[in-house]
Amino acid sequence: MAFPWRIRKSGLKTKLDRRVLDSEIAVPTHFRCPISLELMKDPVTASTGITYDRQSIDTWLEMGNVTCPVTNQELRNADGLLPNHAIRKMIQDWCVAHRRYGIERIPTPKIPVTRTQAVDMLSEVAAAGQRGDQARCRQMATKVRNLARESERNRRCFASNGASRVLAATFGAVAGGSSECSEEILAALATVSPLDEEAASHIGSPESLECLVSILTHGNLAARLSAALVVKQLLASSGAKVDAVAGTKGLVEALAKLVKEPIFPQATKASLVAIFYMVSHNERTAAQVVDLGLVPVMVEALVEPEKSMNEKALAVLDGLLSCEGGREKARQHALTVPVLVKKMFRVSDMATELVVSALWKLCRNEGEEGEGKGRCSQEALRVGAFQKLLLLLQVGCSVATKEMATDLIKLLDARREAYECVDTMDFKGLKKPL
Repeated sequence: MAFPWRIRKSGLKTKLDRRVLDSEIAVPTHFRCPISLELMKDPVTASTGITYDRQSIDTWLEMGNVTCPVTNQELRNADGLLPNHAIRKMIQDWCVAHRRYGIERIPTPKIPVTRTQAVDMLSEVAAAGQRGDQARCRQMATKVRNLARESERNRRCFASNGASRVLAATFGAVAGGSSECSEEILAALATVSPLDEEAASHIGSPESLECLVSILTHGNLAARLSAALVVKQLLASSGAKVDAVAGTKGLVEALAKLVKEPIFPQATKASLVAIFYMVSHNERTAAQVVDLGLVPVMVEALVEPEKSMNEKALAVLDGLLSCEGGREKARQHALTVPVLVKKMFRVSDMATELVVSALWKLCRNEGEEGEGKGRCSQEALRVGAFQKLLLLLQVGCSVATKEMATDLIKLLDARREAYECVDTMDFKGLKKPL
């Protein structure tokens, strides 16, 4: 039985021409998933005999449901779903028959990794690493990485079966050997993140950290990206490892170089997050990063409109302003205060709080640190910070941000009589008639 159903653009790639718009395409009912009512791209049959689109039934099971949506009978796990090749072939033939309507043939889906296959591959990686067979270890790590990248379901399958622990332990075992093997393991590890406690322990070992520094410094572009991602994951998963990571010779310098000399946006962002964890934890590391010249780089990064980059640059800058050297470098940059004030309401709530924190650190006790007493306060008044802070208190913010904003308002109000405060230079000198 066919049911008149117009193909939806979200369910299948189509080119909606006049013929499609002027007529209904009869899609057979058994070609549509009972859950999404969309044309199935990867039909699979459950233990109850009902066929679903794989993505829809996987989502159903991940939500904690254990029964068949149609029959309400108990379902086995996702490994019990069998590909329905007959229905898939019929759907592909139907797409070809209706290609004059602009309907594209659905591709033949790849069979997802099962739990047994994932465990076997990971066991082979571990065994190859233990016996020193780096060629086999590299081969299997590449296979894990490629399969994990094929689909989110594959990635979750590897992650749920201890991939991060196995790969992290193997990375430590082969550290100091073939760089190609280490790089492949690292690429696979970055794909199946996040790291659990055991994996973080392996990656946080001195041997593994030294190998990470070597790859960050001398590896190819893809390997350096993987290393930056793994360092970020390590710091995010284990606060106890921050001091060990920051104290590893050459690691902070390698991350700073990835920020100053970008290779991929993802690598830059991962490096910024890693640096944020370190400078927020230790003022000595913040001073080290300041000496590496990252303060002006962060200020200039805020000129770009990209939200995610702005948030990360603000977080790092706020951390660097915790040390006196960072504040001095920021005050020396002409764009620091103007760009901070400009970003106060233009990025996100988190960015707004970071801006207020940064301005508070810059303007508080500025006369006691270096020359140019009141320079930041004067600049903040000139570009309209006073009015924006008042507005922030009206719209609401966190308690800590409210306290800093109140302190800033008091500080700026005390200087308003000494410095003219205007929102734009276009009206400077204009006198209001009585």
